[in-house]
Amino acid sequence: MVRSDRRSGKAPRPSVWLADQDRDRERGGRRGGGRPSGLDRDRITEATVRLLDAEGLEKFSMRRLAAELDVTAMSVYWYVDTKDDLLELALDRAFEELVLPGPDTGEDWRDELRALARAYRALLVRHPWLPALVGRFLNVGPHALRFSGAVQRVLGRTGLPEHEVTGAIAAVFQFVYGHGTVEGHFLARVASTGLTPDEYHHQAMTEVLKAPDASDVIGRSARLMEARGGDTVEEMLERDFTFALDLLIAGIEAMAARGRA
Repeated sequence: MVRSDRRSGKAPRPSVWLADQDRDRERGGRRGGGRPSGLDRDRITEATVRLLDAEGLEKFSMRRLAAELDVTAMSVYWYVDTKDDLLELALDRAFEELVLPGPDTGEDWRDELRALARAYRALLVRHPWLPALVGRFLNVGPHALRFSGAVQRVLGRTGLPEHEVTGAIAAVFQFVYGHGTVEGHFLARVASTGLTPDEYHHQAMTEVLKAPDASDVIGRSARLMEARGGDTVEEMLERDFTFALDLLIAGIEAMAARGRA
């Protein structure tokens, strides 16, 4: 079963969080009867996150979710109008996992920025389906907005002029988004092989070095990785992330100092 605003002839909603407050009452009158017993939106959203973690975004369907909950698909549609609504709810539920600094912690902005960046990276890696949804929806759920507010408060203490803060946010968190997305995809690919990340990396490098067209570039990459240090894939990823984040923070510091000069 697939339902959409297009099929019903309605203009698509920009976000489930901007839906009409009278929707539940209208749904009850349209479909008749009360809410299905044993279900609520929280339980449905939690099951959605579990399924997405276990099976991925491509395999997710309302029928699969209904089977997981041991209900009919119609029961799920009492609580959400479309599959996209449910995915957007799952997106915001994932953001609930982030531990955010308070408004007046007194901590150095650099430390708080590092903590936020690391937490966001870990969230993207933990939920490999998340990056696609971050790019699809408006991210105006309550937990996503709290994350955005925390980021704005921390970058607002850097000393950058106000008109440059959004650029700093983009530099840091689009970097984190990209890094976390690639890392999550890599770990998912490794898991599908049954190898450890270190075994997979060694096998891949060994095979690629046999290709004449790739050997020069890959060989140079191997020398760069050796110079960087790190005995395991996890250590290598951590060193690269830490150094790249430090570069961005140093750039913010330099731009803020230039603005004060």
